[in-house]
Amino acid sequence: MGRTQVESRTETLPYRWYVDPEIAAGERERIFRRSWQYAGHLGELDGPASMFPTQVGGLPVVVLRDKDDSLRAFLNVCRHRGTVLVNEPQTRGTIQCPYHAWTYGLDGSLRGAPRSKDEPDFDMACLGLVPVQVDTWGPFVFVNPDMDAPGLDVALGSLPEVVADNGLDVDSLRFHHRVGYEIQANWKIAIENYLECYHCQLNHPGFVRLIDEQRQRMEVDGLRLSQFPPIHPDAYTDAAPYDVSDSVPTAQYHILFPAMKFNVNPGRPNLSIGPMWPLATDRTGAWFDYFFAEGTDEGWIEELLEFDDQVGAEDTGLVEAVQRGAASGALEHGRLLTRTEQLICAFQDMVRTRLG
Repeated sequence: MGRTQVESRTETLPYRWYVDPEIAAGERERIFRRSWQYAGHLGELDGPASMFPTQVGGLPVVVLRDKDDSLRAFLNVCRHRGTVLVNEPQTRGTIQCPYHAWTYGLDGSLRGAPRSKDEPDFDMACLGLVPVQVDTWGPFVFVNPDMDAPGLDVALGSLPEVVADNGLDVDSLRFHHRVGYEIQANWKIAIENYLECYHCQLNHPGFVRLIDEQRQRMEVDGLRLSQFPPIHPDAYTDAAPYDVSDSVPTAQYHILFPAMKFNVNPGRPNLSIGPMWPLATDRTGAWFDYFFAEGTDEGWIEELLEFDDQVGAEDTGLVEAVQRGAASGALEHGRLLTRTEQLICAFQDMVRTRLG
C-alpha cells in the first residue's frame, strides 16, 4: 500500500454519530467485526492445549493451541444457549460449557452434548464453535471475526517495517503487565484525541517539555495513522523519564484502524500496545499490554509508567468533556484544521467509507 494523500475535509463527523445507537450498531457490524484487532500475546499460551479468553471489538473470543500446537481462535460462546465458555487461561484437552456440559474439541468440533441422543435431527457436525481468523506479528496475537477478510499482513501493511526502521525490535521485547481501563466517551472521540497533539501545549505541560510536537512528522499509509515527534531540543539535558543517551531520539505513536494503539517512547526498548472498543455510544473499553527489553531496570520502568499514567489521566478528562459537548445536541458538527488535524481527517474518512 502506498502512502495516501489526506483529503482536506473541514467538517467533522456529525456529532449525532457519537450518540446514535444505529450508528453504533453499524460500526460494530461493518468496522469491528470485519477488522484485524490486537487480542493478546503469545506469552499467554503455554504449549499444546493451552488457551486464553479475550475480546475482539466486544466479541468474546478464545485463542488456543490445539494438540498439534497450531494456533486457533473461536468465538468463546456455546452453541447451545450462548454461555461464555472459557473465563480464564487454562490448559486442557477440551472446552466444556460450565452451564450444560456441551464439550468441544480443540479443533472446535462438538464432541458431546448430554441427552442429545434423545433429540431428533440433532446434527453435532453443524454445532461446532464458530472459527475466527487468527495470526501473529512477533509476539502479538491478532484476531479478525471475518473469515473472508484479507490476511493480517494486508491489514498491518508497512507497520512492522516502520516500527523496525524507527529503532524497535519487537521480537526482543518481554511482556511486563496489562492495564485495563474505561473511558466515558465514544470510541471515536478517544481515537481522535490520540491522533492530534494540537491540545498538548495547553494540556500536557510535562509531555511537551520532552516532545517537540510542532516538528513531528505524520503519515497515513493504508490502515496506519502515525505520528513521529522528536525529542524537544531543550530536553536533552534532562529527558527523564526518557533515556535518550543511546537511542533514536524520536517517539512513534501509531493507530492501526480501527482502534489499536501502538506507542513507543524514546529511549530504552519499550512498547504499550492495546485495543479500544465500544461498550456503548458513550463508553469505551480498552487495555494496554506493556513490553520492555529483558533486564530493563524496574526503577526506570516505574518512572516511565508514572509519567504515562499522568498523560493518560489528562487525556481522559479532555475526551469525556468532548463527549458531553457532542452529546448535548448544541451543534451539528465541528471544524477540523486539515494540516494540524490531518490524521483525524483520514480517520473520519475511514469511518465514513465503512458506514457508507
